[in-house]
Amino acid sequence: QSRIAESGGGSVQPGGSLRLSCAASGFTLDSFAIGWFRQAPGKEREGVSCISGRGGSVTYYSDSVKGRFTISRNNAKNTVYLQMSSLEPEDTAVYYCARDRRPYLNICTIDGGPYNFWGQGTQVTVSS
Repeated sequence: QSRIAESGGGSVQPGGSLRLSCAASGFTLDSFAIGWFRQAPGKEREGVSCISGRGGSVTYYSDSVKGRFTISRNNAKNTVYLQMSSLEPEDTAVYYCARDRRPYLNICTIDGGPYNFWGQGTQVTVSS
């Protein structure tokens, strides 16, 4: 049975760092583009970052996180990471990873439309 699960969330002070993990089981994560999304209370879901399949040579970041967040893969662990640095209170949200329904594409998007397989989310709270 295919499954993806996020971990690594928590509470951190402004300026701090966290690394989120998106671990897959039941399928090879590298075959698909993976996106990270977040949703803050009372706000719409926002695409944060994505990494393409087939080696992850393509990455993309929203303007709100560019330069602060880094997405990467570890194929041996079947896991995608989101390294978050210089965190701000505005980054507080539930973070989700998701799998693009289209395999073997060397592209990715932070538009949630193509993603049909989602994790349960992990809470990130940035507060002093």
